[in-house]
Amino acid sequence: MAYNKYYYYTRIAEIQDIVLDEQKRDCGVTLIGIYRDRIRTKFHISYSTFNNYLGIPAKNLLKEMQENEPEKNFKNE
Repeated sequence: MAYNKYYYYTRIAEIQDIVLDEQKRDCGVTLIGIYRDRIRTKFHISYSTFNNYLGIPAKNLLKEMQENEPEKNFKNE
């Protein structure tokens, strides 16, 4: 589990970016294929967790966190 929500959403956004890149590169690739080849070995999460992560609007939530709490020093990534 992540240290706090910022890192949790950052991790989810990274996974979502990998999925989008793979789908752009090869439009016939399936989610299970992306999970097996790229996600499972790097992030050590289950396929169920992977599917749950794809349904979370992580980038929007990160943006809201940065707008709502500007006094906290969030990294701009």
